[in-house]
Amino acid sequence: MTAAAPAYAAVHAASIADPERFWLDAAKAIEWETAPERAFDEGAGIYGRWFPDARLNACHNAVDRHVEGGRADQAAIIHDSPVTGTKRTISYRELRDEVATLAAVLSGFGVGRGDRVVIYMPMVPEALFGMLACARLGAIHSVVFGGFAANELAARIEDASPTVILAASCGVEPARTVAYKPLLDAAIARSSHKPEACLILQRPQALAGLMEGRDHDWAETVAAAKAEGRTADPIAMAATDPLYILYTSGTTGKPKGVVRDTGGYCVALTWSMTNLYGVRPGEVYFCASDIGWVVGHSYIVYAPLLHGCTTVLYEGKPVGTPDAGAFWRVVAEHGVGTLFTAPTALRAIKKDDPRAAKIADYDLSGFRALFLAGERADPDSVAWAETALGKPVIDHWWQTETGWAIAGNPIGIEKLPVKYGSTAMPMPGYDLHILDESGKPVPAGTMGTIALKLPLPPGCLPTLWGSDARFRSSYLATFAGYYDTSDAGIRDADGYVTVLGRTDDIINVAGHRLSTGGMEAVLAAHPDVAECAVIGIRDALKGEAPCGFVVLKSGVFKEPAEIERELVARVRDEIGPVAAFKLALTVERLPKTRSGKILRATMKAIADGQSYTTPPTIEDPAALDEIGESLKSRGLGA
Repeated sequence: MTAAAPAYAAVHAASIADPERFWLDAAKAIEWETAPERAFDEGAGIYGRWFPDARLNACHNAVDRHVEGGRADQAAIIHDSPVTGTKRTISYRELRDEVATLAAVLSGFGVGRGDRVVIYMPMVPEALFGMLACARLGAIHSVVFGGFAANELAARIEDASPTVILAASCGVEPARTVAYKPLLDAAIARSSHKPEACLILQRPQALAGLMEGRDHDWAETVAAAKAEGRTADPIAMAATDPLYILYTSGTTGKPKGVVRDTGGYCVALTWSMTNLYGVRPGEVYFCASDIGWVVGHSYIVYAPLLHGCTTVLYEGKPVGTPDAGAFWRVVAEHGVGTLFTAPTALRAIKKDDPRAAKIADYDLSGFRALFLAGERADPDSVAWAETALGKPVIDHWWQTETGWAIAGNPIGIEKLPVKYGSTAMPMPGYDLHILDESGKPVPAGTMGTIALKLPLPPGCLPTLWGSDARFRSSYLATFAGYYDTSDAGIRDADGYVTVLGRTDDIINVAGHRLSTGGMEAVLAAHPDVAECAVIGIRDALKGEAPCGFVVLKSGVFKEPAEIERELVARVRDEIGPVAAFKLALTVERLPKTRSGKILRATMKAIADGQSYTTPPTIEDPAALDEIGESLKSRGLGA
């Protein structure tokens, strides 16, 4: 494998050597009310602010300018909902009209520049209308994943103090309907902050009762505004004004409100569509995430629309709606060029369809690339998808805090050689280093903490909502002059980055610091394993000992005990006796959040016999009980 080719290297080097010139040039891709003359002010904010002298409106850039620029009749949103059996296509003109009307409705409820609006909705077009309507008014939206527990929603209402809450009566899942309104009512009751109004989208699967004086029917209210001809124009905002708050779980129990500014975010996302994803305006882009997560904010809503693409809003699952060919059906039917999903979704597809037979049912000739992010993409699954699809499969890495990729393979600049297990190279703007515990760089191939030299590029968080001090202590205090990603990884001699997991997932076995991610890669490469998770459990002799949980592929007839013995031998052969890997447990499923992240920390608490709180984002709490039972069968856990 040779070092990165000159095109990427030159672009990245230019972004680090002269960020002012690089990002001012990138800023030309969007429309400004007042164009920036400076890219960066190092004296502003915590570590500096991007485009401090500029003004723009994100909604105008995502919607109105495309209507004015000739895309009025192009599809802006394709809502594909196998769980309700419905499909809907919304043009850019229709999107502008819906958003302008909803913005007028919000304005009528008292929402203005800088006010907050909480959005608690499923994957429906009205949720996007709400986000864009807030941006149109200069209000700050805070999307909370639909179906979040009442206490979690209450904490976010308390912190954001919204003027209005936009919600739906329910969410629809393959096997159940989740009533949102009772959760919303309970959350408002628990919060000391009370919104001025709630606008409720009634879905036929579960209608909600409305509270007189506070709750308003979405369809009726919007229809009345349309009849009166009420609309709202985009309001120019400072580039440094907040666009949204997105809460991520905090270690203290209080959620951290990641703030996203307007100008830097629009510039970075627009740049990424061309250069990282290789997508052209007018193409169909399918991000199979949820608007409640950062990936959904960036690549379901803002990036595709800023770039003039058609975005697919998918209300379904990778399997079970109706089968493991669900994504390929969407790609073929809607002419998708690029798909972005989580490795967990890919593993679920591979588990149900290990021979990739479903792919043959669909015409994927127009499909160009599959991108993965969210969990570590194991090499076996990437290789499986690459072979099955005959297309590039790109693992890339980013965080809620950064808003877009830290490292990836920028196929729009040039497609770099793929190294399975690696997220390839740092994206332009990111000055990435691997540091030891004292903050010193480590040699190539040596594990350490991945840190980003300040300033962070456009699109990344400038602070946390209402808490500059918490921002400093959470991210900037570990290494002077660096943002601490809290992820462990290595960078090889070619500069490729491999993320091994959270620094909390580095376990200490008899004095040896070992990556659970490295062990998971070995387990995942077994031909009978669909997915896996490795945790460190308390050990009286060694401090910690690794324990692997594995889910087998469909149609495996070998005895689980035999596979478990093979897995132990594999880790011993490939990592060595130092790993002290002696325990592999076969389970039916792994406990996950609804975004597909495996709940390793909770699994560790169960294994160590510690008390734990069931995470509010969990997909099915019963999965934790199953982990406990599997541990008890080996004399472990509580």
